[in-house]
Amino acid sequence: MRIDKFLKVSRIIKRRSVAKEIADKGRITINDRIAKSSSDVSTNDTIVIKFGNKTLTILVKALLDTTKKDDAQKMYEIVSEDYEHDFRNE
Repeated sequence: MRIDKFLKVSRIIKRRSVAKEIADKGRITINDRIAKSSSDVSTNDTIVIKFGNKTLTILVKALLDTTKKDDAQKMYEIVSEDYEHDFRNE
């Protein structure tokens, strides 16, 4: 499954077009490799996503073409969620 579709179906990112844009800017890595929006994801892959000052690391648990809102979180496990502190605003 493509990374942009996985992020949308798993509801980590709400829209596939936004997932594509983030991937194409080099903010997503799969197993320590920079991912394009067309990069394939497999179970047990580690994905790192950088959202501004937040870095989310997840482990892919399942690949589903469609999912209900309640089942979306079963597709991945959050490994870490790190925030960079912005010292400029102090």
